Amino acid sequence: MDETARRPLPRSFFARETLVVAEALLGCLVVRELDDGRILVARIVEVEAYCGPDDSACHAAKGRTPRTEVMFGPPGHAYVYLIYGIHHMLNFITWRDGFPCGVLIRALEPVENIGAMRTLRPVSGRALCNGPGKLTAALGVTRTLYGHDLTQGSFLWVCERDIELNAEEVARGPRVGIDYAAPVDRDAPWRFWLRDNPWVSKAR
Repeated sequence: MDETARRPLPRSFFARETLVVAEALLGCLVVRELDDGRILVARIVEVEAYCGPDDSACHAAKGRTPRTEVMFGPPGHAYVYLIYGIHHMLNFITWRDGFPCGVLIRALEPVENIGAMRTLRPVSGRALCNGPGKLTAALGVTRTLYGHDLTQGSFLWVCERDIELNAEEVARGPRVGIDYAAPVDRDAPWRFWLRDNPWVSKAR
């Protein structure tokens, strides 16, 4: 992956309607620069969109809190939070300043420096990063990256697709693990994934 291809996507990419950004992220590359300078690269193959305070599945539906503060800021920043006291979740803030929306990264396909990923998450096969808590472990993503600016090209950023996609390759359906949400939000087809990609999470 050359330096030109490794350029971070601009803020304008994230500053669009959340469902548009969610689908556009499929196939894009997440780049993680570790503290020791190693570079890890993985392709986004599954995401979920969370669309503001009226979306009962969105954290921002409960109002502005210290945990969700970054969601109310400008797009193009990382929202990292912990669930069950164990797993970190990685989200990208979208749309516009003051309107809390984001995209959860649900699954990645390893592309570069896979050995280092397996050192960070010592498992075999596709269990490496075929789920939202797995991929953060494989990339060494923790809450230290909460609020990180994804457009700066350091520590964590997103690059444009290195593959061609057509509409038939993109699948969509309801989000996962949101039983607490209102029925209309539980059923909303706001999860997007690359059809037939083996790295997509098991929840289909």
